[in-house]
Order: sequence, then structure tokens, then C-alpha cells
Amino acid sequence: MSDLVGSAPFNVNAFKEEDLFPIREVARLTGVNPVTLRAWERRYGLIQPVRTDSGHRLYSPADVETVRSVLAWIERGVPVSKVGRILTRSETAQAAPSYESATSGEWAQWQTRLLAALQAFDEAELDRVYGQVFSSYPLSVTFQDIIMPLWQRLLLRYGRPGYGSEWLFFDTYLRARVLQRLHNLRDQPGRRLLLVALPGRCRELELLVTGLQLNPADAAVHVLGIGQALEELPQVCGKMQPVAVVVFSNQAPAADTRQSLERLSLSLECPVALVGEGADLLEESFKGSAIACLGSDGRLMRRRLRQFLAGRLDT
Repeated sequence: MSDLVGSAPFNVNAFKEEDLFPIREVARLTGVNPVTLRAWERRYGLIQPVRTDSGHRLYSPADVETVRSVLAWIERGVPVSKVGRILTRSETAQAAPSYESATSGEWAQWQTRLLAALQAFDEAELDRVYGQVFSSYPLSVTFQDIIMPLWQRLLLRYGRPGYGSEWLFFDTYLRARVLQRLHNLRDQPGRRLLLVALPGRCRELELLVTGLQLNPADAAVHVLGIGQALEELPQVCGKMQPVAVVVFSNQAPAADTRQSLERLSLSLECPVALVGEGADLLEESFKGSAIACLGSDGRLMRRRLRQFLAGRLDT
């Protein structure tokens, strides 16, 4: 099961032909048939294999990871025609200044160590590696580039023999650790920010991790439980008096999502923002509205949140 760990991005030109994969091997590695792979290339430009002199397609390890990313988005309900835009946004965000000395190859090594602990169901070793990752990288890199990609790959194989128990073990472990960190942050005095999930559009761990990533210095993030009804938020806000409500969605929006959020915004006395991959997909439709879209990249959304709370984010 070590093939779950993603490879680092590679420059195709740096590879010898024997280091590339033919289309049949990519189909075996990803479960996507060759006809679909060709369609993703021709219709949507999602992957760009190189060609041999005889015209055969050859795929780099980065192409294989892209195929897996496309699958993950389709599993979340995003139409394949919209996946390219999300991938482009992600690549742009990752090119922003950050800890450039940390390579994706290093992240993959950490994922390998985490996976080994998971496969052995060794919580003590998992604790040790998890702690080392946190001491080596900032929170955004820890979750966005190392932990959550591994969690997502295991989730994609949930239900297959040998994988479901590993994902459950990892998910339970991470939820406990993230909840503990959130509670520690929430004890700090100051203004409150409420984070709530759009019903049916995320898993609990994704919501909790987003709460950690959003925590600014001037407002403590309070994560409301999965299942919180949006129509009951006015009563909740009336008692908790938050400075803002941030709605999280990590899947493709439903047909009535925009209308639901607009009604929510009108019913609250505090401003409303949207965060997660759903924010990326709805950003254009909310331009000029009262609802701010903070995006899905952990490196940027905290900065956007600060601007939003200060009234400086152009919506």
C-alpha cells in the first residue's frame, strides 16, 4: 500500500524515457481507463503527456499525481470540466512565497513514515512522527502538504480490503489531536469567529483543520458541530456575538447554495464569508456581493480573513 504516498512534482524534461509511464501503466496505477485519460488530455488539458517518436503517450510521476487529484475532485462531486480551474488555483497558491527549502520529496518521506505507522496501527510511533512533522514545518504545510493529502488518498480507497481500517485509525487520531489544539486556542480571550459547515459538503476533519488554519491573532475560531442548521445560526449568533460567520464547503456547491448563503447573510448582523474548495467554485458568482470568498489555500485564507475582518477585503 505504499503507492498511496504521492510523488514530488517533477520536470518532465528531466526524465529519461524509461522513467516515464505508458498509458496502460497509468491506467493500472490510477484505475482510470485509457479512453478517459485521452479525453482529459484533449478536452480539458488536465494532463500533458509527452510523445515518443512513434506517437505513444508517456506520463511523468507528476502526471500520475494529477490524475489522482482529478479523481479526488470528481469523488467530491466537482464536474471534470471545472477541475482544471481548481488545479490551476492550487498550483498558483503553492508558488507563493513560503518555506521553499521544504521540497515535496521531503513531504513524501514524512507521508511514508506516517503510512508505515498507520499500517502497523502503532499509535506511539504515529504520535512521534506527527510531533516531528509539527516541529519541522508551519501549520499550513503540515496539514495542506503532508497530512491531509495522505488522509485523502486513504479515503479514496475506503471500503477496499485493507484500507478502510487504516483510514478510520488515522481519521480518529487526527480529529482528537486537532480538537485538542482548537480547544487550547479557544481559551484565549478576545473576539469570536464562528466556523460552520455547509450541510453535507465536508467531513469533520476537514472542518476542524480549516478552523486551525483560520485562527488569527485577533479572533478565536469556534467550530460548530457537523450538522449545525444554517437557519438556526441567527439564534446562535445572538448569544455568542461573533465578529463574523465563516461557512466551510469542500465539495461542489448544490444548486441552491448561493441562495442559501445570501439568505443567511441577510439574517445575521455580522458579516459572512465562504471558505474551502466551494469558495473557489463560487467566487465569481459572489463578486460584488456581501459574501466574501476566502479560498481554500491555507497559506492565503488566513491573510484574507484578516483583511475581511478589517473591512479591507474586496468582495
